[in-house]
Parts: sequence; C-alpha cells; structure tokens
Amino acid sequence: METNKIIAEFMGVHYECPQVDGFTPPGNYHDSWDWLMPVVEKIESMGFDVNILSNGTQIIDYSNNIEIANNVADISFDRKIEHTYDSVIKFIESL
Repeated sequence: METNKIIAEFMGVHYECPQVDGFTPPGNYHDSWDWLMPVVEKIESMGFDVNILSNGTQIIDYSNNIEIANNVADISFDRKIEHTYDSVIKFIESL
C-alpha cells in the first residue's frame, strides 16, 4: 500500500510491503494496532490530540484551534482501525 510508505517515511523507517502469492501479509500500518499505535503516539508527542472514538477519529491541534482530521460519523462503528488509519494519513498529508 502506497499510504503505508507515507506513514513509514513519517516514522523515519524504510518500508517494504512484501507480497506472497499476491497477498499482503498482516503487520502493516493499515491492519495492525501494533504498528499503528506508535504512529498515534508520535502525533500526540508533537502536541496534537488524537481521539479514537467508536464512530470515527479526530486529530486536533487545540493550541491553534485547528481540526486536522475528523471522520467521526462518516465511518461505520466496526472499523476503528480503518478510520484511525485514514485520519493518520490525512494528518501526515497536512504537514
């Protein structure tokens, strides 16, 4: 996934997305909380608030009163990792 490369660059790591028989194995930012949560923590360490809710994710810069990503209510309740991933991508692209 091209967007996984965007996150990897943000995190300062080299990213390769291996394919086995046309299948991308798990362990990528888009399908693993183990990979995605350090990204969320880095965003928070930069002074932004990341609110992961049951129906969307918000990334807010309260110091400047700016909402950087908000997909609350745009996403179904059962896809928390997907809407968090999408918000992270929006945040990185806004930098």
